[in-house]
Amino acid sequence: MNSTSTPTHCPYCALQCGMNLSPTPDGGVEVLERADFPVNRGALCGKGRTAPAVLSSRVRLTSPLVREGGTLVPASWDEALDRIADALRRTRAEHGADALGVFGGGGLTNEKAYTLGKFARIVLGTSQIDYNGRFCMSSAAAAGMKAFGLDRGLPFPLEDIPKSGCVILVGSNLAETMPPSLRFFTELKENGGTLIVVDPRRTKTAEQADLHLAPRPGTDLALALGLLHLVVAEGRTDEAYIAERTTGWEEARAAAMAHWPEYVERITGVPVPELREAVRMFCAPESAMVLTARGPEQQSKGTDTVGAWINLCLATGRAGRPYSGYGCLTGQGNGQGGREHGQKADQLPGYRKLDDPAARRHVAEVWGVDPDSLPGPGRSAYELLDALGTDIRTLLLMGSNPVVSAPRAAHIEERIRSLDFLAVCDVVLSETAELADVVLPVTQWAEETGTTTNLEGRVLLRRRAITPPEGVRSDLEVMHELAARLGVEKGFPTDPEEVFEELRRASAGGPADYSGITYRRLVEENGVFWPCPAAGDTGGDSEDASLDVAAGSDDPARDGDLATGVHPGTPRLFLDRFATPDGRARFVPVSHRAVAEEPDDEYPVLLTTGRVVAQYQSGAQTRRVDELNAAAPGPFVELHPRLAARLGAAEGDPVAVVSRRGRAVAPARITHAIRPDTVFMPFHWPGEGRANTLTNPALDPTSRMPEFKACAVRLEAVPAAGAVGAVED
Repeated sequence: MNSTSTPTHCPYCALQCGMNLSPTPDGGVEVLERADFPVNRGALCGKGRTAPAVLSSRVRLTSPLVREGGTLVPASWDEALDRIADALRRTRAEHGADALGVFGGGGLTNEKAYTLGKFARIVLGTSQIDYNGRFCMSSAAAAGMKAFGLDRGLPFPLEDIPKSGCVILVGSNLAETMPPSLRFFTELKENGGTLIVVDPRRTKTAEQADLHLAPRPGTDLALALGLLHLVVAEGRTDEAYIAERTTGWEEARAAAMAHWPEYVERITGVPVPELREAVRMFCAPESAMVLTARGPEQQSKGTDTVGAWINLCLATGRAGRPYSGYGCLTGQGNGQGGREHGQKADQLPGYRKLDDPAARRHVAEVWGVDPDSLPGPGRSAYELLDALGTDIRTLLLMGSNPVVSAPRAAHIEERIRSLDFLAVCDVVLSETAELADVVLPVTQWAEETGTTTNLEGRVLLRRRAITPPEGVRSDLEVMHELAARLGVEKGFPTDPEEVFEELRRASAGGPADYSGITYRRLVEENGVFWPCPAAGDTGGDSEDASLDVAAGSDDPARDGDLATGVHPGTPRLFLDRFATPDGRARFVPVSHRAVAEEPDDEYPVLLTTGRVVAQYQSGAQTRRVDELNAAAPGPFVELHPRLAARLGAAEGDPVAVVSRRGRAVAPARITHAIRPDTVFMPFHWPGEGRANTLTNPALDPTSRMPEFKACAVRLEAVPAAGAVGAVED
C-alpha cells in the first residue's frame, strides 16, 4: 500500500468492499487495491473503481441552494439553515409536531442514522420518521425476528459460503448487484458444493447455477412451500433437530402439506421434476444454506415468503449449525446499520423497539430526556410519503431520492410537490432535490469518517481521505446547527467518533449491541461483528435477556473465549441457541396467496424490476459517471421473443409499459432469458423510462414493504417519434 493511502470502504452496496484511496496531483483520489479486507480481497466492481468521479466539483453540490421565484439559486449556509429552521418551527406551531416528516437513507453512516433518529424525536418531537431501507430488507428482517428473535442480514460471514454443501439463492442477481461476492459461490462449486438459483430471469448469476428454477414473479412463497412438502413426503426432515431446537412444527407442516407438487407447478410454472431435484440437492449434503434478496422480499407477502424459506431450513436442521442457515443479502451500503439505530419508524438505537418501556427508559437516560417525551411509532416509508402535503406539511430528507425510487413514483412526486416546505441534504442535485425549497450540500464517503455495518453484521470504519470542497458540510453539522436554531444547544456533536461513543451507550444491552466496539478496534481488527457487548456488560433490558447466549464465535464449533475481558464480536449467531426467550427457533405457518395485482385481460403481463451492474439504486450518483453511463446508458424493457412477436417489436424499438398507475417507455431488449409471461425493467432512471411509475405500492401487512417485484401491465408498440414521458394515472 502507498504510504499516503487511506484504507476505507466503497460507498455503494452492502458488501462495503475494502479499498485504498491515494491522493492525485489534482487534489482528488484514486482507488487502489486493498487485499487485506476479507469480503472482496481487493476485487472491485466498476462502481467501486469509479467512485471518486462523484467527488468532483463538476458533479457534486458545493453550495447551499434556496428557491427564489421558482428557481434554485446559491445562498449562504446561514440563510439556508435559517429558512429550514423557520419552516420547521412554523409548521410545528401551526399543525403540530407530527406535521413534520423526516426521511432518511440506507447509505447514511451509523452516526448519521443515529443522530437523525435522535433529532426527529428530541428536537422536532415527531413520530414521522422512516427511511428507504424499508424498501429493501424489511420483510427479511420481520421474518428473521419471528423465527429467530433477532435480525442480522447474514448470521455468518461470507467466507462460510464456500464451505457449505448447497446454497439456494432466491431472487438475487449478485453477479450484477454485488460482483465481488460471486467468488464465494464459485469457490462453493470448486469445493464440490452446489448452487440453486431461483429467479424468473436467466441472469448472469443463474448462468452459474447447477439448477435454475424460474418461477412466475410473486410465487416464491408457493415454491418454498412445495419444496417443504416434498421434504416431508420424502422423509427428509431432521426430527431430532426439530424436537430439540424448534417450536411450532406441526402447524407449519400442516400448512406446507396443502401445497403438493403438481399444485405448486401450476402456480409457479416450475416443473415437478425440478422441484424434486432441488430437494435432493439441498438435503443430500451435511450442510446447506438459503439466501434471499429483494426478489422474494419486495412483495405484499414478503414476510411470509421469507418465513417459508426459513421453515425449509429449520425442517432440515439447517440453521444454527456450522456452514448452514438462512441469511438475507442486504442491499444498501448501510442498510443493516441504518435500521439498527433509530431512523426506522418503530425503532430506537440498538435495534430496540420504540414501544418497549424498558427500551425507552434506557435510551431516554442516554439522551437525558423523559421517556414519556419520546414519540411513539410513526408511519412506514411509503405511508409517510403518501401523507406528504396533507398530514405531513414539511419534510427533511437525507440521502434518498424517492422521486425515482418509490413505488407509484408519479404519485409520490405529486405528494412531494404539494408540501409546504422540502429540505434536502445530498451530495448531488437528485431528482428529488430539484423539487426542494432548500438543498444543502453535504460530505460523502471519502470526505468524512464514520461507521457502516455490512451485510454480515460486520461494523466497519470508513475513513476521511480528502478535505471536502469549501462550502460543503457534514450531515452531523447540519443537525447540530438546526438543533441549535430550534433551541437544543447540546446533544448533537459534529465529531463522528463522539457520536459513536454515545451510540455505544445507547445500544448497550440491546439486540444490536455495539457497546464493546471502538474506532480503535475497527482499525486494528478490520471490523467487528455485532453483538459485541462491553466487558462486564450484562444488558438489563427485559427484551434482551436471551441475547448473551444467542451468539457463536469465530470458531463455528464453539462459543467465544471471553477470558481476556474483551468481547471478540460475534461472526456466527445461533450455534447454541436462538435469540428467543426459550432459545428455540419458531416455525411460522404460512400459505400461498396471490400477488396483490394479478394479470387480467386488460393488463395480461407481469412486470418485475431490478438492477444492472453499472448503476446503483436511483442512479443519482452513478448516472453522473461517464464510464458507468457508457456501460448502461439508459432504461430498457426486457421481454421474451414470443411476447415481442405478438407486439410486433424488434430489438431496440420503443415499447410502452402501462400499469394502473402510469406509463413508461423504453427500448426493447429481446431475450430468451426471461419468461414469456414476464417483462423486466431496471429502476435506475427518471423520466420516460422510470420503472417505478408502474410499480404497485401494495404493502406487506407486517413489514410494510411495497410490492416492487410484481404488478400487472400491458405492452404497447410506440413509433420512435412518438415516445412520450411517464405520466401518472
